[in-house]
Amino acid sequence: MVTVKWLEDKSFLAKNGKSKQLEDSFSFLQGMNFPIYCFGIQSLEEDTSFEGISCIIEEEQSILDAVLLSQWEDRMLKDCFKYDVTTSEIKVVTGKMKFLCQLNEGQITDHLLKSEGNTLLELDPFVFDCVKHQEELLFCLANSKKAKSELIPSASVPDSAVLVIINVTPIEYGHVYLVPCASNRLYRFLDARSTEIITRLAAEINNQSFRIFYNCYIPNCSGVYFEACYFPHPLPVEFRPAGTLFGASGRRGIHICSIIDYPIKTLSFQTTQNLKILAAAISEICFQLEEKNIQYNLMISDSGKKIFLFLQKTCAASHAISAWECGGYLLFRNRYQFDQVTEDAMVNRLSSFSLDDNNFEAVKQLCCSIASKFDV
Repeated sequence: MVTVKWLEDKSFLAKNGKSKQLEDSFSFLQGMNFPIYCFGIQSLEEDTSFEGISCIIEEEQSILDAVLLSQWEDRMLKDCFKYDVTTSEIKVVTGKMKFLCQLNEGQITDHLLKSEGNTLLELDPFVFDCVKHQEELLFCLANSKKAKSELIPSASVPDSAVLVIINVTPIEYGHVYLVPCASNRLYRFLDARSTEIITRLAAEINNQSFRIFYNCYIPNCSGVYFEACYFPHPLPVEFRPAGTLFGASGRRGIHICSIIDYPIKTLSFQTTQNLKILAAAISEICFQLEEKNIQYNLMISDSGKKIFLFLQKTCAASHAISAWECGGYLLFRNRYQFDQVTEDAMVNRLSSFSLDDNNFEAVKQLCCSIASKFDV
């Protein structure tokens, strides 16, 4: 565990501004100060993005990782969660896919719908309906004009921030909501800025167990928000073979692969150089998918260097599945169903939500076309 050195910067609020409308919209923020983690500018503006990120030393825990875990564990000690997720039983389903299942009887809340089968589905909860107490907001993320990232111990929430809020019904350790706010309101669509700052979060956390998720349900009935948590092992989709669609080996820029022999249509996007380019391409792809009324999910892994795009057939949001379920991690509310689940049942379930072959081919062409505009 690293020692967090708090950086005093009383002029932060004056330099970044304060949103009156944000206060009006989110009354629980009024008059409150929170820790602010400010991203420096150098790492996303250089081609050597992953070499230039401050606060990351391979042998040590990053500052941002330490802040997130220490704040989350502090809320755990204060009994802010509805249950102790560390007591939930997890097993690997027998078979080649190595699906992961969790028995989580505490995850039955008003924000979840019991599916027709034996798993739990998340129904696009509006995050701020969940925020009942100030202590549920851990800290905020914001960009700064300084070269290096830094941590400010206490300041009002600036405009264009990302709020890091605990999920009181977590599915895994460190489970939080990541809520971008800009122009004094929640985002209504996934844009390049919010994608970039969230990808930057994954890079500066620099923990291989950390994953970020985004669910786009059609129609999207609330503002944009992400979820993130720590998984002790890679998710099953990360083990599957992949075929290259775009970007030859050794080239800089974006590499696109199609995941082979997986029940839900999935593409992966990867870069070894520039997070900014990857984030911009992903945001444009997602915009086009929403324009075409295609339902999708994202999973960001490998410290921001890899993004999985899961493609679902469009149907009512109540029949969509979450990004972690697309990745092969399912929750069960019943001991008997948890004990009896088989790989065939899970494959059939994921396949039933997958985009069809013809539309998948069209999406692959779309993604390669957009990525070519960012090729370097």
